[in-house]
Amino acid sequence: MNRIGVDESGKGDYFGYLVVAACYVDNSLEPKLKQLGVRDSKNLSDLQIKNIASELRRICKYEIVKISPEKYNKIYPNFKSLNTMLAWGHAKSIEKLLEKVKCDHVIVDKFADEKVLKEALSITKVPKSIKIDQRINAEKDLAVAAASIIARHEFLLTLRSLGRQVGFVLPKGSTHVQEVAKEIVNKYGEDMLQNFAKMHFKTTKKIIGKKK
Repeated sequence: MNRIGVDESGKGDYFGYLVVAACYVDNSLEPKLKQLGVRDSKNLSDLQIKNIASELRRICKYEIVKISPEKYNKIYPNFKSLNTMLAWGHAKSIEKLLEKVKCDHVIVDKFADEKVLKEALSITKVPKSIKIDQRINAEKDLAVAAASIIARHEFLLTLRSLGRQVGFVLPKGSTHVQEVAKEIVNKYGEDMLQNFAKMHFKTTKKIIGKKK
């Protein structure tokens, strides 16, 4: 079955971009994706993600929507929740990919009530005839798994780039980030943190509170 898979990376990471990827997969691609070992990016090492993503970018049609930490922090109050921002990113990635391919079936890893994504799609150029299939654990589908790998690879690339800009290795996740966040604040000031971190995370309050 020809379909577009959509998934995101970075929503649970304190540092770095929020990335959404949409990837088109048809029947002819499935054997190749299985051969590559395509599966949910959470079950792959960073090296595996890099190697598989480089091949996916070569053989698949895909689109990426990236939101930098600086932009994320500016627009987050307008969306009022992460889920509505995610829905916007999903909708834009689908819209952009449908400009490249003809497809009437989209599979999305369900991250909120179905109406959240439907509302975001209603203001795009995505035809209303497109079937949007929102599934829990949708990464079991090869198209969504491929999208998850492309999204995670882009997240890792941008995280490394941000680290070079600030002069620190920025850790993934949200549990071992306080020390680096504190070093950034101590070296550059509180305002600099918004260029590298998602400020609404509870970690920010802990760091700023400790400094004060």
